[in-house]
Amino acid sequence: MAREHRDDDGADATGGDPAGGAGGPILDGVALPASPTSGGLAPRGLTPQGLTPARSAESASSAPFASFAPEGFRNPADDVLTEEAARLVAAAPAANTRRAYDRAWKTYLTWCAGGGRTPLPASAATLASFVAHLAGRGLAPASVEQALACVLSAHGRAGLARPHTTAARDVLRAHRRAWAGAGNTVRQAPPITVEILRDLVHHTPADTAVGLRDRAALVLGFALMGRRSELSALDQEHLTFGPRGVEVFIPMSKTDQDAAGATVSVPYGSHPQTCPVRAVQAWLGELHARGLTGGPLLRPVDRFGRIAGTPGWAGRGGPRLSGTTLNQIVKDAARRAGLADAERYSAHSLRAGGATTLAEAGVPAARIALQGRWRPTSPTVHGYIRAVDRWRDNPMGRAGL
Repeated sequence: MAREHRDDDGADATGGDPAGGAGGPILDGVALPASPTSGGLAPRGLTPQGLTPARSAESASSAPFASFAPEGFRNPADDVLTEEAARLVAAAPAANTRRAYDRAWKTYLTWCAGGGRTPLPASAATLASFVAHLAGRGLAPASVEQALACVLSAHGRAGLARPHTTAARDVLRAHRRAWAGAGNTVRQAPPITVEILRDLVHHTPADTAVGLRDRAALVLGFALMGRRSELSALDQEHLTFGPRGVEVFIPMSKTDQDAAGATVSVPYGSHPQTCPVRAVQAWLGELHARGLTGGPLLRPVDRFGRIAGTPGWAGRGGPRLSGTTLNQIVKDAARRAGLADAERYSAHSLRAGGATTLAEAGVPAARIALQGRWRPTSPTVHGYIRAVDRWRDNPMGRAGL
């Protein structure tokens, strides 16, 4: 049984998560067990610890700033997050990460309760047994690893030392071998090359609002090597057109969790149908004609051709395309073009295709990573390059077979 690979919009295994039914403080989205007053555990550094024994008045008064913070005293409020701090901490991770960690944390708490185990701090044996439990349920190794990362993250955010993971990693390693031995594979979304992209655009109408939007999403997604979350978050104000193309400001991405932002230059294309600048300008023309001169760039369109944000729009949800809809746009285009295995294509195919195309053109890995907002050492980028290199100068081609 194959599992579909998910990129940026899939959950990151290093973030946090929203409240998960524990009824306690929230750290990076992970709802930790409640304080002793509510019958749960008290994560160190997060719940009132009470007052500790004080020093003598003489020794306290001799210390610098003693009148403000006498050593030995702790105010119960010192270890409590303010409501605003808790809100910001919970909002720090990406939404996909929070959702994934929420599921993993709830599963972990339920499993611990059923076996009489202490969730925090967890022992090495508890971690290894939890990993074995998930493996026994048939979860993919990547999902098991993500759940393990969730539990470890909860320890760090509770101010607790992380338990030893050697046994848990050994269990996970054995699960990976068994998983592969059973014929399971990580199914990558096939890359959309320039030739395929032209075919997709050719079979996407240019005389409807949906068609114009889909053309812009397809070509811009390829040129930016954009993650679904990045494309969904784009506003019209993030585009700056110039004589050589358009500069696209990406406010935040998976590798930019501090939201410093990145500006990506997208030049004019040589082929009219797949020129990202012209495709986006055509869609913007449609938006402006409907009175939508700002806000979300890629918007839902209802079955009557009305765009989200215009009077009478009958769609559901917000004014932005979701990651699910972006995936569906690619699949629909692949079906219209008659591509084999059309269902395997997704929005990630645009990202993979852009990287693959640049690798085939001999662009250095560092430049590809910069354009696609991967980390410079990302194994994903080097994987695309290795896939190209396997054919570029294959030694068996000289064997005379």
